[in-house]
Amino acid sequence: MAKKVAVLAVNPVNGFGLFQYLETFFENGIPYKVFAVADTKEIKTNSGITLFADDVIANLKGHEDEFDALVFGCGDAVPKFGENAGKQYNQDMLAVIKAFGEKGKMMIGHCAAAMMFDSVGIANGKKVAIHPLAKPAIQHAMATDEKFEIDGNFYTAQTENSVWTMMPQVIEALK
Repeated sequence: MAKKVAVLAVNPVNGFGLFQYLETFFENGIPYKVFAVADTKEIKTNSGITLFADDVIANLKGHEDEFDALVFGCGDAVPKFGENAGKQYNQDMLAVIKAFGEKGKMMIGHCAAAMMFDSVGIANGKKVAIHPLAKPAIQHAMATDEKFEIDGNFYTAQTENSVWTMMPQVIEALK
């Protein structure tokens, strides 16, 4: 039976990155649920398209055992996180990421995902692909210049343009 995936969608989310995950999961029979990292299910893509997630991040907190993997769907995550770091939904997001990582679940993401994984202390010593502008923020993992990296349970892509390069391995691990 396929593993179940929790997908975090920041607000605004990069639609191109998000939909690569969702379409691939759908086409391969991988069950998933999208959680908005926001106060409401209504979020936007960074190109302004309105989306409605299945639920909000607050409702994933404490339910990590219902999922086998976590996807961090990046967007304008870093600047928006910086502006709203103290908001409860961002605190919930960090707690959820940490809980998934501490349980050894699959951690999947692109762009600043590795930075979020690193910031909560779950990627220590792991090779991670990350957006070149976020590379200096990595403190405990090993940031590379590769298009994607797979290190243990961490599957990271440098940008939304390289998500597709790691998806065959992601699907193989989820099936």
